Amino acid sequence: MKREDFINVAEETLDSLPDEFRGRIQNVAILVEDFPANQRPPKLGQRRRLLLGIFHGVPATKSSVFNLPTGPEHIVLYQKNIEAVCSNEAEVRHQIRQTLIHELGHYFGMTEEQLRMCSCNGIGHWITHSPITPPDSSAASRFANVRQLEG
Repeated sequence: MKREDFINVAEETLDSLPDEFRGRIQNVAILVEDFPANQRPPKLGQRRRLLLGIFHGVPATKSSVFNLPTGPEHIVLYQKNIEAVCSNEAEVRHQIRQTLIHELGHYFGMTEEQLRMCSCNGIGHWITHSPITPPDSSAASRFANVRQLEG
């Protein structure tokens, strides 16, 4: 998949989130890279799990007004790894969505165990029961690919 198409799928994913969820995302950059910097090529015949995405930053549940701003939190999607675990474009599109929602769960302070539970109940279940209150929309800024999203 072309990088531009990959980014468009990520942007469509953000745009398709319920307003209640999307409105709580503040100052998060969504970046796309081919591979993690420390990923080594697999040895011949070796199967291993690939990192599809990662959240870097302070989860919203741990954030405080006393924290010094360090720039936007960010999520990195690893395009080549996502493509490697998929067999067609429809699967790639689905995996981009799943990975981005998973990493947004980490942004909201969810653990791996909570995210596994949400995959059974749907992430909307957690959002509705989240302790995080919606931000003042005038102060909120959302980024995708370091471009501001229209909310």
